[in-house]
Amino acid sequence: MWLEPGHSELSIRQQCGVLGINRSSLYYRPMGIDAYTLLLMHELDKQYTETPFYGVLKMTEYLNLQGHQVNVKRVRRLLRMMGLEAVYPKPKLSQANPEHKVFPYLLRNLPIERCNQVWSTDITYIRLRRGFVYLMAIIDWYSRYVLNWALSTTLEADFCIAALNEVLETSQCEIFNTDQGSQFTTHRFTQPLLDKGIQVSMDGRGRALDNIFVERLWRSVKYEKVYLNDFHTVKQAYQGLKDYFEFYNHRRFHQSLDYQTPAKVYRKKATLKLKPDKVDSLWTKHGFPTERVDKLMENNKAVSHELAHTNPPFDHIPPL
Repeated sequence: MWLEPGHSELSIRQQCGVLGINRSSLYYRPMGIDAYTLLLMHELDKQYTETPFYGVLKMTEYLNLQGHQVNVKRVRRLLRMMGLEAVYPKPKLSQANPEHKVFPYLLRNLPIERCNQVWSTDITYIRLRRGFVYLMAIIDWYSRYVLNWALSTTLEADFCIAALNEVLETSQCEIFNTDQGSQFTTHRFTQPLLDKGIQVSMDGRGRALDNIFVERLWRSVKYEKVYLNDFHTVKQAYQGLKDYFEFYNHRRFHQSLDYQTPAKVYRKKATLKLKPDKVDSLWTKHGFPTERVDKLMENNKAVSHELAHTNPPFDHIPPL
């Protein structure tokens, strides 16, 4: 939809009439978020990381005790903008998009015994000095390995879909778990998984603990990186998070992993369950001779040993 201010025959008013738009909309300039609102959002984010079970009323009381005179409506609006929701059972307040299929939760009482058995993803709010961005990550449940991540300034689904497709180019899991956010229920996100025979699992509404490993990852990211650094720009946030995920995967010890790093566990435990032609294209693409691949395919133990002593493509975190 284009307007030509200097048109020789049609005035601006006439062009707006033809297009069916209000002339005042031409002069509207969206206003950025003011500094005080950003401060409130940062406070809410930090408190939510500490107490994810706080609802709107408790968050409002928390801000009031900090000296911020805000009401429930403002807090509710900010939490929705940030994509934050309290963790507690609650009635079904809204209907899902009828065009988006919601899949059942498949992980209840399921033992997690191997890498690439279950992957999951979620989105969280990352504060900046004068704004904010959204972070999405895909994690392997068994090893806690972050397979991919992406940043976006909006909650559109595109950045989530791009990050997923990058991972599926080199590996795949048995079950992929998400929440019921519109970014993950869209056909564009679920269909690539279904096409590869991956089962899709979705958390129940208001049950953030169904995706507990991603929630723990967000806590680590924020306390160990975001809150210790004052990111001014999206570029700084991206570089800082890139450095952190490299540290998290390759140098951060996890008590639950017997003080090993996620990358070490993922390399050691992951076994290739792909067809020979898929393995061939995957490993030769990253400098693995075809003859070596054929030999490794003869014995799963050899595959595991080779993975534990090489740097496979899973070590790479793709850029935005």
